[in-house]
Amino acid sequence: MILTAQNAYLIGGGIFAVAALVILALTSEDTKIEKRLERVSSETKHLVVGKDRSTQNSIRSTKDSAIPVLDLIVKKLPNPDKLRHRLGSTGKNISLGEYFLMNTLSVFVFYTALNFYEVESTILMPISIMLGLGLPHAVTGFMIARRIKKFLGNFPEAIDTMCRGIRSGLPITESVKAIGREMPDPVGIEFRRISDGVRMGKTLEDAMWEVAQRVDVAEFRFLIVAMAIQKETGGNLAETLGNLADLIRKRRQLRMKVKAMSSEAKASAMIIGSLPFIMFTLLLIVNPEYANVLLTETKGKILLGIGLGWMSLGWGVMMKMTHFEL
Repeated sequence: MILTAQNAYLIGGGIFAVAALVILALTSEDTKIEKRLERVSSETKHLVVGKDRSTQNSIRSTKDSAIPVLDLIVKKLPNPDKLRHRLGSTGKNISLGEYFLMNTLSVFVFYTALNFYEVESTILMPISIMLGLGLPHAVTGFMIARRIKKFLGNFPEAIDTMCRGIRSGLPITESVKAIGREMPDPVGIEFRRISDGVRMGKTLEDAMWEVAQRVDVAEFRFLIVAMAIQKETGGNLAETLGNLADLIRKRRQLRMKVKAMSSEAKASAMIIGSLPFIMFTLLLIVNPEYANVLLTETKGKILLGIGLGWMSLGWGVMMKMTHFEL
């Protein structure tokens, strides 16, 4: 077997990926213990939400990776706090070091795959970086959207549980604890964090705003604002929360109605957008010499790039037309 350049890239990528997985496996237990200790220490120190950035940085974990070199690289990333916030919104314990390693592996895999298909060297690295950085970002975005959707699905029932607890005479903190105990995740775990924060000395409002930074949805902020207004002005809290639960259910119904009405336009966009790729694949099967002009000739590559650019613009316009903010 002759060791070609493509095979060398594949073998090297495989060895690198296996080595990275072994390092993660060996350091996973230590990092889990460190994360628990750092989380407990930060909970005891961080008593007020909304402090300045310097205070938040002073109590945040000082290590983003168990690998010293990787931790040093992660420290140099621009705006790491925003990325930490995004990774925390996924509900998974993903550190910045692990995310950086996933991006690096993704770039290397795309570079190897595109080099195997002999993509032009001038655009090989930019496309590999774009795809390699975009894939983990898209995956984390999908995880965040799925978690928010699941949270909103059970959130009105959590407010109803709080209303029943208040009507039965329980204090609001006990009602929050009951939600964390009875409701499924992610609603349950977030309300358990609120209860833990109150038990460690935070006010209920501060603990809820801290969770709101992770669960970035308007419905949860509605709950915090309604409770804060009721605390200042007085009134029947159970009735206020009951009306809020009805409002959230109506918003969810309206969102589903908009989704149903815009489904036809989305289906049309998917069909129209997929037709060029389907036809190009059929041409490659029926007449490869005719279709390969777009992949081998310089003018064909220019026309292919222009076509993909206009198609991307059309997809973006159609998706924007079918996306509504409620």
